[in-house]
Amino acid sequence: YPSEFLVQKITEDNQIPLHLHVSVSLQYVAGLKGRALVEFFHSNIAEVENEELRHLMWSSVLFYKTPNVEVMSCVLLSTKAIYFLLDDSFIHADEHQSDFWNKENSDCENSSFHLSCCFVLKLNDLQSVNVGLFDQYFRITGHSADHIVTCLTRDSYNTHTFIQQLMAVLSLLARTPSPEPVDKDFYSEFGSKNTGKMENYELIHSSRVKFIYPNEEEIGDLAFLVAEKMDGLTNLPSLNILLYVLAFQVNHFEGSAQNTTSLQPKTLILTSSDLFLFDEDYISYPLPDFAKEPPKRDKYQLADGRRIRDLDRVLMGYQTYPQALTFVFDDVQNQDLMQNLTLDHFGE
Repeated sequence: YPSEFLVQKITEDNQIPLHLHVSVSLQYVAGLKGRALVEFFHSNIAEVENEELRHLMWSSVLFYKTPNVEVMSCVLLSTKAIYFLLDDSFIHADEHQSDFWNKENSDCENSSFHLSCCFVLKLNDLQSVNVGLFDQYFRITGHSADHIVTCLTRDSYNTHTFIQQLMAVLSLLARTPSPEPVDKDFYSEFGSKNTGKMENYELIHSSRVKFIYPNEEEIGDLAFLVAEKMDGLTNLPSLNILLYVLAFQVNHFEGSAQNTTSLQPKTLILTSSDLFLFDEDYISYPLPDFAKEPPKRDKYQLADGRRIRDLDRVLMGYQTYPQALTFVFDDVQNQDLMQNLTLDHFGE
């Protein structure tokens, strides 16, 4: 029997972001309010009778096995597990997923029957949580490749709230205590640290789940990468990353039956002299322990880059959130200004 405050909070959080489209089945979930939402959880999703629903969040998610398919999900945190309620369309989005998703019920074509698949990650299987730069996303890691999910909240507040709720729920777990640490001698204590690379900040929770946060070195690596893409036009020490934000690039298709737009996930990076759009791999880095080889693509791949001095004007949308921005650059006929941004670093 959740408190009135918790029921009200979960009801307030049960709102699909306006710019993302979801199936009818998830729209039904988003329409539930108050006690009806709690009843829905217990009768359709919960695996154990005595588990409590503690938090609800709508977020785009990525799976380690399907890193190119971003799908909208209703994320439900209970005292036993994290549930990802997904569109049925996600199953059909990629033919390589047949071994990952159980398709035995996917032949229900009756229009009055709307199927959602639910991916369950039990809290007892949780090993680590990696928080992305500036809390724009976080990755939950279990014991195998099937149990790695990234939530692209694109919102530091939602990320922070979920992490706080997750820590609170993990505190309720009764896990066997860690063995007593072995006394280390001087050489083993200090010798292992000379790896030449600073480790990320780790917070080991009482449940033995690691919460890993990025350090300043990641920003430095990103600044170096950006400077490399600029082909040495700028002085690295003076290069400051002013803004890092996960956004969508709007592609407008004209000439079709109805003019449509598609949203392409991009990482926007603003420096003191340039504006960059990167395709970022949010799911493969840092490498999980069981990974036998590095990912097939780099963490950051340059999609577009423009100089701020070529920016003519910025058009702002009127809606409150998400804010639509249109950057209008001067139409420069001489394209040699841009070639250093598009050449592959190891190309001809």
